[in-house]
Amino acid sequence: MIRRFKEYIDRQHLFAQDEKVLAAVSGGADSSVLCHLLHSAGFSFDIAHCNFNLRPGDCDRDEQFVRQMAERYGVECHVARFETRTYATANHLSIEEAARDLRYGYFKKLLAEHGYAVVATAHHSDDSAETFFINLMRGTGIAGLRGIPPRTGNVVRPMLCFSRTDILSYAGQNGIDFVTDSTNSSLDYRRNRVRHQLLPLLREMAPGFDATLARTIANLADTELVYNESIENLRNRIVQHTVEADILPISGLTGLNPRRTLIFELLKPYGFNSATAAEIDATLDGQPGSVFLSPTHRLVRDRDALVVESLGTANPEQTFTTTVVDAAEVTPEMLRNSHLTAYFDADRVKMPLSMRPWRDGDRFTPFGMRGSRLVSDFLTGLKLNRFQKERVRLLCDADGNILWVMGLRTANQPRVTEDTKKVLKIKFQPKVPTPKD
Repeated sequence: MIRRFKEYIDRQHLFAQDEKVLAAVSGGADSSVLCHLLHSAGFSFDIAHCNFNLRPGDCDRDEQFVRQMAERYGVECHVARFETRTYATANHLSIEEAARDLRYGYFKKLLAEHGYAVVATAHHSDDSAETFFINLMRGTGIAGLRGIPPRTGNVVRPMLCFSRTDILSYAGQNGIDFVTDSTNSSLDYRRNRVRHQLLPLLREMAPGFDATLARTIANLADTELVYNESIENLRNRIVQHTVEADILPISGLTGLNPRRTLIFELLKPYGFNSATAAEIDATLDGQPGSVFLSPTHRLVRDRDALVVESLGTANPEQTFTTTVVDAAEVTPEMLRNSHLTAYFDADRVKMPLSMRPWRDGDRFTPFGMRGSRLVSDFLTGLKLNRFQKERVRLLCDADGNILWVMGLRTANQPRVTEDTKKVLKIKFQPKVPTPKD
């Protein structure tokens, strides 16, 4: 079993012999065998244990058992104690979700602080089979049917090549002590019902079921690789990346087949789930203007595209600075290229200046034009999307007159003329670049 363990680690490129591993250890049979295998195979490792305070007495017993195990192996033992129920309530999570968040958050912290190459968990092939059926019952795509992968980021699972039977047999042959979690036999949990009721029935109905399922999961994992490559090619063809946002032209989306599924895959990296993706898909055949939010991004169905931006850029800080210079220092070339810098006749500007968002009904006379225009019409004429319009700011004088639709067009008055003696130079400093006129 030690040979198979090392071969699997090498084949999956999980970690090297000279890298230090953090072993996630509960004290149960699986993680106890993991430590024995790591030690016997000559890997350098330390132990991390989480006490979730969910089983009075048992959790403290497990913690003490793991501490003693670390002493026997002569390795460091990191222990975290959590108030899991309190965390779950505060974050509206199930106990299982809360424990997972706390556990992996702690592992991430230890990796950063102590320089471990990876954290190794004791998941085995039975866990992968259980995950397959749990995801199947919930409803899932290909990713949910490939079981548990050998690696996810810095988390590795070097025991996926073993079954639960393999692990218990190894523990018995090598006299490995472990503790038993009483909740593992409770049928109140879906995973336990799959483990103790569904899988035994399937094994009874189909001899060799475990090997068949393992092949099926492997086939699905290969299929996912092909599928993901196709999605990535589609993304590279359709998604246009800009500094401000990502643009998905509607002309490139409407002909997709199956459209809803592919739109979901394109939007998944932005945090949109399948239900929201279906709502977004429905807007392609309707009117523009709808806005959708994910935990990290917002999307607008614009006139001819879906525009996606990070929530972190939704309301960027924008400032401006002013200086007064001699008119001789300002050349005609400078006046023509004033995207983020504007110039006005200083003697004709009533101070102080202020900056504000534009509002419906705002009007100004664009430089080089006769008569006033609605700011809203001016922005529509530039074909700005909704998010770009939201970021537009107006520079106004003390009387509220609009001097500059900042970064886009100055007002006709009070422009610099041949009679100007002093020039007011205003530099706009947006956090996100403004689209050029």
